[in-house]
Amino acid sequence: MQNNSNHTCSTRRKSDWESLARAISVVIGVRFTGSAAVAGPAIGQFEVKNLNTVPGEIEFQSQNAHMFGNPKRDLRNIDGEFEYDDNSVANQRHALELEFGITRRFKSRIGIEYEKERLDDPDSPGQANEFGNLDLSEIGAEVIWIVDSIEENDWGFGLVAEYEHPLEDEEASLLLVGPIYQVERNEWWSIINLYLVKHLGGDQPRDEKIDFAYATQFGFELNQDWQLALEAYGTVDRIGDTGSAGEEAQLFGDHNQHRLGPVFYYIGGLGGDPSDEESSVSIGVGLLFGINENTPDTTLKWSVEVEF
Repeated sequence: MQNNSNHTCSTRRKSDWESLARAISVVIGVRFTGSAAVAGPAIGQFEVKNLNTVPGEIEFQSQNAHMFGNPKRDLRNIDGEFEYDDNSVANQRHALELEFGITRRFKSRIGIEYEKERLDDPDSPGQANEFGNLDLSEIGAEVIWIVDSIEENDWGFGLVAEYEHPLEDEEASLLLVGPIYQVERNEWWSIINLYLVKHLGGDQPRDEKIDFAYATQFGFELNQDWQLALEAYGTVDRIGDTGSAGEEAQLFGDHNQHRLGPVFYYIGGLGGDPSDEESSVSIGVGLLFGINENTPDTTLKWSVEVEF
C-alpha cells in the first residue's frame, strides 16, 4: 500500500505536469481540462515529419483526427470479473504544437495533445465500447537533426527523437527514435519516417515493450496552390518478446494498426498570396482507411500549419 507522503509527491508531480500543459495551451490560445489514459499500441498523431527548416522560423501546427467504425472490444469473463482488450482506440485526437527552426541542421517542437478515448476500465460490459470526454492527455517535445539537407540535394536524411509524457501517473511515457528519409523530384516527393517506440515506466506491472511505427507520404504538386499525397501510418505492437506482457496482452494478444489513404493540401500566403515567403498557411484534409481488423474503418485527418 502506498504511504501518504508518496501519494502527496505523486499528486504534486501530476499537478506540476498539468500546470505546465495548461500553460502551453494558454500560450497558443486553447484551454481544456481533464486527462485520459492510454494502453496498447503506441498510436500518435497522423503526421509526417520532414527535413525542411529555416533558422528563426516558428510554425504553429494543429494536427487532428476523427475515427469512425472503431473495432469492437474483445472481453472475457475470468472468475466472475471481466477483462477487456487493450487496443488503443480513440474517437478524436487533437495536437497543438509549436515548431522552432534552430539552425539549418536542427529544429525542435513542443506540444500538447487532447484525446477522446475508449474507457480504460468499464464498469460493465455494456460500457466496453463507450468513450470518455475530450481530455488533455499528454505533453511532448522533439528534436530533429538534419544530417543531409534536402536544400543541398534532391534527397535528405535526418534523425528524430521525441518524448511524450502522459498526465496520468499510471501510464507509460514514450520515447520515439528513428530516421527520416526525404526525396524530391520536380513535382514529386516522398518522405518516410521510421520509429522504434520505447515504453517507459507506468503502473505496475510495467510493460516496457518496444513498438515499431512508421509514417509515409508520397506526394505530387497539382499546381501552385494544391498538392495531393498518399499517406500511410502504422504501428507494430511489441517487437519480439520485448517488455512484460500484462494479463490483457496475454489474453487477447497484441494489436497492430495500419492506415492508408489520400490527403489534399492547400498551400498559400496568409494574405492569399502563395508567393508570400514571410508567412504561409498549409491546410490538409484527407481520409485514411484501416487495412486490418484492429484499426478503425475510417480516419478523417485534417491539419492547419502556419509559418511565421
